[in-house]
Amino acid sequence: MALYDYAPNRTGLLLVDPYNDLLSEGGKLWPQAKAVAEAVDLLTHLRALVEAARRAGIVVFYVPHRRWREGDYDGWHHPGPWQTLAEREIIFGEGMWGGDWQPELTPQPGDVVVQEHWGQNGFAHTDLDLQLKQRSIEKIILAGMMANTCIEATGRCGAELGYHVTLVRDATAALSPEAMHAAHEINGPTFAHAILSTDALLAVLVRA
Repeated sequence: MALYDYAPNRTGLLLVDPYNDLLSEGGKLWPQAKAVAEAVDLLTHLRALVEAARRAGIVVFYVPHRRWREGDYDGWHHPGPWQTLAEREIIFGEGMWGGDWQPELTPQPGDVVVQEHWGQNGFAHTDLDLQLKQRSIEKIILAGMMANTCIEATGRCGAELGYHVTLVRDATAALSPEAMHAAHEINGPTFAHAILSTDALLAVLVRA
């Protein structure tokens, strides 16, 4: 496939961590993410991208972070900083509003919800690679949260596994403008095959 040829039967949209805690008013991480998310009009772009993918016949893969459950990290020697935060603040709690899907980004029939990742890499210890390969997916488009953590870690691993990786500048956010800059201007170009705006990507998906 050509660089900007997103054939529906070879392309997957990876929607990473679309939880209330990250994307909704009242979410525990929303106050920190809000400024950047609103600056790029994140929710509008996520909705448009997901809708366009479904219309084009591109499978949407939900790539969710581990929902916190009491006792998750008992006995762990080296929980990471975000795991420690999740434990302390009960972020993405299972059965809690914060761990529910953002209402406008809930899975629909035909979407695939992959196993939850414990850290930042959506491939690590999950069935994401299997689900993609079983559908002959070669190109992955990453959107959701957050640009410099789970999006970047999943994209890097995807590239290492042989996938063509596309990042979408305004269909993700981070906790600071500096983190967004690092994700798209410094780190992203070292592994991503394409870094596009939502509008540019939608124009390609319409042609697809």
